[in-house]
Amino acid sequence: MSPVTPFGTRLREAMDTRGPLCVGIDPHAELLEQWGLSDDIAGLERFSRTVVEALADSVAVFKPQAAFFERFGSRGVAVLERTVADARAAGTLVVMDAKRGDIGSTMAAYASAFLDPASPLFSDALTVSPYLGYGSLRPAVSLARESGAGLFVLALTSNPEGAEVQRAVREDGRSIGATMLAHLAAENEGAEPMGSFGAVVGATLGDLSSFDLDINGPLLAPGLGAQGATAADLRHVFGAAVRNVVPNVSRGVLKHGPDVTALRASAAAFADEIREAVAGS
Repeated sequence: MSPVTPFGTRLREAMDTRGPLCVGIDPHAELLEQWGLSDDIAGLERFSRTVVEALADSVAVFKPQAAFFERFGSRGVAVLERTVADARAAGTLVVMDAKRGDIGSTMAAYASAFLDPASPLFSDALTVSPYLGYGSLRPAVSLARESGAGLFVLALTSNPEGAEVQRAVREDGRSIGATMLAHLAAENEGAEPMGSFGAVVGATLGDLSSFDLDINGPLLAPGLGAQGATAADLRHVFGAAVRNVVPNVSRGVLKHGPDVTALRASAAAFADEIREAVAGS
């Protein structure tokens, strides 16, 4: 059996060919209403199918937020399974935004749910929380390596509350967020063209030059669009690491649905702006 192509390699290719845009799939109640859909399984199915059909042939990455599907129970999870499968079949990488984090066998079970190719929820990458200690993520790291998947570790998130943990300073003088970045750099050491273990770093955080973002891995950057960040901000926030940034847009694109043409136009406009920003760095 041929070796599995690592997530970092597949992501680099997708970013170079389709552009680095990641579109969130966030079917929350207000957005379903805005689309004229009912807040139930039928609305969830219609929403998810429309986003995938409109954008799967053009964007590099989808990021479904698991909670908005799980709130409908098993039927919602079934919709999530189909959404992931349809997106991946169309050639779009899927980052499952589930922010799982635990220890031991429980972390291993979370990893199996999203990173085992035999799972119906198998995704190209998974967001994880390291705040039970980075070492608690080891089952997910190991399975991701084995399956060719990736992880995005919460490091410097865009929510204001995150700073009380992520910018807290350890006894060695290094912040918690910087410590997570250092762990990821170690995971990605020697990987070409890019490692598979990324960080979540908010695009709204301003100057991050005091942090070493050169982790040889992807930086998932929420905050574009509705949260206020623009493509032009990326160079200022990420500096020399901007080439590995995967900007995430959710409401900024999704608000244009259910019109497929409008969804495509909005995503294309964001992608063009991001390409220009990265190229100009």
